[in-house]
Amino acid sequence: MSTQLVNIIKHQIPYRFEIPLANVLFEMEVNYNPQFDFFTIDLYRNKELLVYGEKLIYGKPLFHDIADHRFPAVTLTPLDESGKETDVNWKTLGETVFLFLDGDV
Repeated sequence: MSTQLVNIIKHQIPYRFEIPLANVLFEMEVNYNPQFDFFTIDLYRNKELLVYGEKLIYGKPLFHDIADHRFPAVTLTPLDESGKETDVNWKTLGETVFLFLDGDV
């Protein structure tokens, strides 16, 4: 098991990228809500939309409350390793808060 960063490129939002998770290829689309200053992730597998608008919440793993074999067998969690921040917003994401992937890629 390893820990890696999933780089979110804020100036490209909204955008979609492919990511291998536990030997399965997924697509993620990153969106931003400027009115309320939060990010969301849409998750696709084989072009099928699995989740629309999963909000990035500090310390809460993405898709943690979904029990479905089609979802990644890894954990993706927004965290700040320095312990300074506790929110995911435009100011913190990609600066001190990063999306960490725990598991096999």
